[in-house]
Amino acid sequence: MDSENPALDINHLREWIGREEIGADILSEDLARKYHATMDFAGEAPRQGEAAPQLIHFCLAQPAAPTAELGPDGHPARGGFLPPVPLQRRMWAGGAFTFHGDLRVGDAVKRISRIQDVALKRGRSGALCFVTVAHRLEANGALVLEERQDIVYREVAAPGSAVKPPSPGEPGQHRRPKKAGAPLLFRYSALTFNGHRIHYDRPYASEVEGYPGLVTHGPLQATWLCHYAAEIKGTPPKHFSFRGLSPLFEQDAFTLHASEADSGLALWIVAERGVLCLTAKAGW
Repeated sequence: MDSENPALDINHLREWIGREEIGADILSEDLARKYHATMDFAGEAPRQGEAAPQLIHFCLAQPAAPTAELGPDGHPARGGFLPPVPLQRRMWAGGAFTFHGDLRVGDAVKRISRIQDVALKRGRSGALCFVTVAHRLEANGALVLEERQDIVYREVAAPGSAVKPPSPGEPGQHRRPKKAGAPLLFRYSALTFNGHRIHYDRPYASEVEGYPGLVTHGPLQATWLCHYAAEIKGTPPKHFSFRGLSPLFEQDAFTLHASEADSGLALWIVAERGVLCLTAKAGW
């Protein structure tokens, strides 16, 4: 139990370790078409039997809780598959992927998810609860992807409290300016069946969670960097990991950066306001 937050009983929350959830889906041609359009990929969308873009699996086999059972933040109410962490903010802190093959349009996809760890830490802003989820994706019975998902729960910062932002990274050998916006965030939320209101409900994001605007999804940022890495190297990576450092907002212009590293590419996103938002590594 956390002495500063008696409701945060870590021993109780750790009882969720080992809990599993299984989902199934079809990677349809319609999904591939809409994903292709949302991400502004060049050329034609993949058709039946063709390889789909990496990280499209974020759109597949997602939990479908009834609307009446959603929590105030738009996520499924806590205490089902994920532990009922009593901290207001829930964010995707990072993740790692090992690709064993391609997902193809028309594949029958099965996702097996397991709570791997629940840990309590304390940061500058207060208590932080990290939940690690392991996902295994199979296509037509064959393993195609292993994923580690890192979720962080934290308290909402008090108004006026100072939060030191991460220092901006150095300019990369490869750079690409980019800008997102509310329509893209809404479409990505719809494709991934993500009801978290910080991505499409501006009054909620600002008035309840204290953000200056809509928050750009961590997995969306990871997708940009993963595909940027594939473009630079000419082939999709076999391993990819990312870590969120600071929120990227709808109004932010930003730049994708990449530099050669011993194991492949180091990648990062820097907002025009000078904040390092997300870092990643890609390996082949």
